[in-house]
Amino acid sequence: MSFTTEHLETYQRDGYVIVRNLFSPAEVERLYAVAVSDDVLSQKTYARVDASGLKTRLALWYALDDSLYSKFARSARIVQAVEQILGGRAAHYHSKLMQKEPRTGGAWEWHQDYGYWYKNNGFLFPDMLSVLTALTPATKENGCLQMIKGSHRMGRVEHGFSGGQVGADMEKVNEALKIMPLEYLEMEPGDTAFFHCNTLHASAANLSDKPRWSIITAYNLISNKPYKDIHESSYMPIEPFTGDLLTEAKMGITETADFLAK
Repeated sequence: MSFTTEHLETYQRDGYVIVRNLFSPAEVERLYAVAVSDDVLSQKTYARVDASGLKTRLALWYALDDSLYSKFARSARIVQAVEQILGGRAAHYHSKLMQKEPRTGGAWEWHQDYGYWYKNNGFLFPDMLSVLTALTPATKENGCLQMIKGSHRMGRVEHGFSGGQVGADMEKVNEALKIMPLEYLEMEPGDTAFFHCNTLHASAANLSDKPRWSIITAYNLISNKPYKDIHESSYMPIEPFTGDLLTEAKMGITETADFLAK
């Protein structure tokens, strides 16, 4: 299934849109199998602690290599939709493998991605978005993504520390929740959510007996070059990958993928 005009209109109105079955069960099965067995990803994974002390594990990297995950980040299905949204050529800012384990996976506080990227990474304009693909089922029970519909129109709000995370000003969040709908983004493996960098989102802890794994790729308009914490990938155009993820990609990621060190 491709990204349609209706998808774009929903994204512009709500600040996010889900494209169901963007990736096939076989593709997601391969992505997940690589994720759970990749030694480099395991070594580069670190934990973020929520306000209650629970931990979510993730690995984050900037550079694209010849691995399956880089081909995925360059997939034409994603890149063409991203460039349609941004209205120009896109760069790969970073990719994250999110690992919210059963009964221990922590919550993510209410935040905007641009709250981090503006302050810490020096992006002056919110010409950015994130794309989340579910590798396992995402449900209310295992802490699926929650979105405040239309909150991207608020612009950037102030952020501060909450536990080991950076969270949005809760006065603004609570006021937004009074007038804007809250939606739980329950997703099946292969479903993909595109969301604006100013859309307020969060997720609850995973207190179920099922894991919630996903991969999130962040993209930037190439003209929106940051002035600090600069990674070349954040302003270099992407060459979309139109090949077969099942046969035309090396498996594991390399240690030279410019991982975020923690």
